[in-house]
Amino acid sequence: MRLNLQSFFQPSTVRLTGLLLPLTLPLVLSAATRLVQAAPVQTMQLRANVTEANSKTGVVVARGNVLITYAARQIEATAAQAIYYSKEGKIILSGNVNILQEGNTLKGETVTYLVNEGRFVALPQENRQVEATYIIKDTPQSAPAPAPIPTNPAMVKPLKMPFPVAPKSEGAVFQPPNPDTTVP
Repeated sequence: MRLNLQSFFQPSTVRLTGLLLPLTLPLVLSAATRLVQAAPVQTMQLRANVTEANSKTGVVVARGNVLITYAARQIEATAAQAIYYSKEGKIILSGNVNILQEGNTLKGETVTYLVNEGRFVALPQENRQVEATYIIKDTPQSAPAPAPIPTNPAMVKPLKMPFPVAPKSEGAVFQPPNPDTTVP
């Protein structure tokens, strides 16, 4: 079953200053065209053994081998049951939920997907835990930027330092060996 969110919204009248006026077909088409242009349509595909949709409440219930594919956000989810609340923009998946998105996985008993926020909230079975696996891409660490070199440095007066001199030895004077004298 392919969900089309626009099928839930079928306006037939407009209230204008307390009067109920029927809309003509061109006005309905014009309003629908503006709605489609304002927000791009993204298709979410839903497959299940049984699906029920209520156009008044905007709620879709799917049971049995539920498979949801949301290509725009690279999401694929499986569960025993899914309830889509179109007006609230959320999907509640229950029963052995497994979600795959861009290589990341999330497993739990109940997972709520807040569509407008792109956020998952997962709850485990009793005495169990939620399992999540995330792919973390290593980013090369860049070297720190060198300190800036001033373009017009201020003149710095050099310090006066004495010229280095060899230390004076007191008492003993070094004499080079005399080549005429040989040591036995």
